Order: sequence, then C-alpha cells, then structure tokens
Amino acid sequence: MTKQLIIQPSGQQIAVEEDETLLAAALRNGFNMPYGCKNGACGVCKGNVLAGEVEHGPHAESALSHTEMERGMALFCCAKPVGDVTIECREVSATKDIQIKTLPCRVEAIDKVSHDVAVLRLKLPTTERLQFLAGQYVDIHTKNGKKRSFSIANAPFEDDHIQLHIRHVPGGEFSDYVWNSLQLKEIFRFTGPLGSFFLREDSDKPILFIATGTGFAPIKGMLQYAFQKGIQREMVLYWGARSLADLYMLELLSAWQQQHPNFTFIPVLSEPKPQDQWQGRTGFVHEVVLEDFGSLAGYQIYACGAPVMVEAAYKHFVARNLPEDEFFSDAFFTTKDLATKV
Repeated sequence: MTKQLIIQPSGQQIAVEEDETLLAAALRNGFNMPYGCKNGACGVCKGNVLAGEVEHGPHAESALSHTEMERGMALFCCAKPVGDVTIECREVSATKDIQIKTLPCRVEAIDKVSHDVAVLRLKLPTTERLQFLAGQYVDIHTKNGKKRSFSIANAPFEDDHIQLHIRHVPGGEFSDYVWNSLQLKEIFRFTGPLGSFFLREDSDKPILFIATGTGFAPIKGMLQYAFQKGIQREMVLYWGARSLADLYMLELLSAWQQQHPNFTFIPVLSEPKPQDQWQGRTGFVHEVVLEDFGSLAGYQIYACGAPVMVEAAYKHFVARNLPEDEFFSDAFFTTKDLATKV
C-alpha cells in the first residue's frame, strides 16, 4: 500500500512504495535531497518531520540521536513512513539533471602515492561519459556483491575516467584487495554519481576546505574544477594528518599555490615524527582553523574526512557564527564504523 509524502516548502507530493525509504522515494521521483552515505551513518539527510510518523532502520547514534528523534527529526535515508507524512527538506537543484548510471570501468593505473594510499585511474568505455559534479562519489561493486563508496578525485571536465584515492586499511576486505592483488586492466562496475557534497557556485563567499586523510580526494576535484573554471574566490585548504608520511600529492598542491594567488594550502600534523623536522602547524585540523578565524560568519566550509573531525568542525564553526547552511560535509566511514549502528 503506497503512502503519501509531502515535501515542504516546495509542496511536492510523492507516492512512497511499500518498504521504501523517504530518500529513495524522493530520488525516484526526481526530488534531489541532500544525502551522503545512504545507510544511516553520516547525518547529511537529516531533517524535520512536520506531520505524520516514521520508523527508522539501523543508524548511527552520532547521525541521529534519541533527543533529535524525540524532537521530530528523521534520517530520510533509513526512515520509512508509517502513514502519510510531511517533511521539511530543501532541494539540491544542481544535481537534478544528472543521470545516475551503472557502468563498467577498466583499471588503467594503480599509483601507490604514499605508504597507505593508492590512486586508481578507472577508464570508462569509449562510448560513455560520466557527468558529475566535483566532490560527488561512486559506489564500486566488489567481486562479492558488496558496494564500497569512494569520492571522485578528478574534475568533471575529465569525464572519460574517474580517479579514486583508496587508503589501505589492514584487514579491510576491499582495500586489502586493491593494495595486494588488483591488476591493471581488471574490470569493475560502479554506480554514480551520488551524493550532495559538491562545490556551490551560486556564492562569492571565500571558501575553507577542511580535510583529513583521503578526505582530500573530493576536495582535490573541487579545487581542480575551480581552477579550470577560473573561479576567483579566496580558497584555503587545511589538510590534517598524523605525520608527514600521511600526506600525499604535495607537489601538486605546491604547484597550485604558486599558480593561483587565491589559493592557500595549510598542512596540519597532529603527531609529527622527529624525522619530519616539522616547522608547520600542529594539532587537530579544526582547532587550527579556529586559531586563524575569530568569526566564520562570511565563509563557506567544505569538510571531508573522519566523522569525528566533521562533527567537531560543524559544532565549533557554527559557534563561531558560521551559518548552518554554509557547512557542507562528507564523512568517511569504514565498515567498522558502520558496525556500531544502533
């Protein structure tokens, strides 16, 4: 039995099929909600239920707390309507005309750029191109039928391939395979582009990019796109890691900083090693941003990386006068993170 979903403030009415989530119903009907992980882990699709009742599937407490549920909030990616329901959700119009595809791709290059990061270049079929927004992600279909989400690290004008940055997590099924067994010319299938983490171009505010680990990947794509398009907004990248060995592609960032006067790169190490001879910034990356800015009222922020960083950044930056709707994020979860759902 179908149920009625009304989305405010647009007033769009959508029929929700049996056992379908609110997010799935909205996307099926061409309404582009903000979303990230699609499995109850990141909280990007969180919003208000104005009328009616929903029931939730498993989700992370950090993405939707019991207090928030009592206040009438829901995670639309894992919430199913009990009856007719009305929610409040803004539409991400930029993704509206982009088609989500499932395509084959061939491994064209495997570049181990650091002690634990492999950069994959996956070539698309000659008859296909992937239209995407800088910062979006794809789901890789693994050999055992599971899916793994990875951000697209190249810019949309390079639409004959996708670049992925894959960190080796010892014991991680897919990353172990990539690190130890993957061969050139192997074929994968992927679905994408997905997600609402992308560069908003309808603003002239200066941008702060905050990354940890391979959270640099989608931000690299955004920067590459911004430079190619000639965007002149001030852009600062704060990239946090434990030690110098955990950063990669530093030559590219150095070149960009020399070529583009509106771009600044600030690496931040939390546990620099003696051999690093580190003279730069130290500590947690979001705290370094707070040291540099008394107020964030006039900025846009794009944060990507460890969930604990993204959560802390949002909390502290909003307290520094950042408008809530100027914080865009994508938290990177491992299978271990997802196993802690409530």
